[in-house]
Amino acid sequence: MNKIRAIAIGVFWSEGRILAFRGIDPLTREEFFRPFGGGIEFGESADVALEREINEELGEGVVGARLLGVLENRFEYGGKPQHEHVFVLSAEFTNRGLYGQASIVGVEGNGLELRGEWVDPSACGGGQPPLYPTGLRELLLGDG
Repeated sequence: MNKIRAIAIGVFWSEGRILAFRGIDPLTREEFFRPFGGGIEFGESADVALEREINEELGEGVVGARLLGVLENRFEYGGKPQHEHVFVLSAEFTNRGLYGQASIVGVEGNGLELRGEWVDPSACGGGQPPLYPTGLRELLLGDG
């Protein structure tokens, strides 16, 4: 059964760059960048979901989460159709030391390591891996 998944992702800015991990589609081998975050559980608000997901994935705290927008994301991953409603929230880490690190290592719920790096949204696509979900780059840069 196909379902629409509600997720919350965090946009953490540092010197004109955002924190995103580099992913790869297991079937097409396409590389992409995507901010950290994850599923919103029943009865949970998007900001609380983001706080929980960042704590689970990175072991870090979040403050100041505020909604930037909601994106509808329909795509294929691993050859299977996916459909998400993505709550995009800006936020800050409580641990200010993270902003000086070149990369931040996290762990997905399935044990997969995620290496976050600071990427310039305006440089994504056009020779660089795209920034997903679709529409995020435009939302962040005001091009949408």
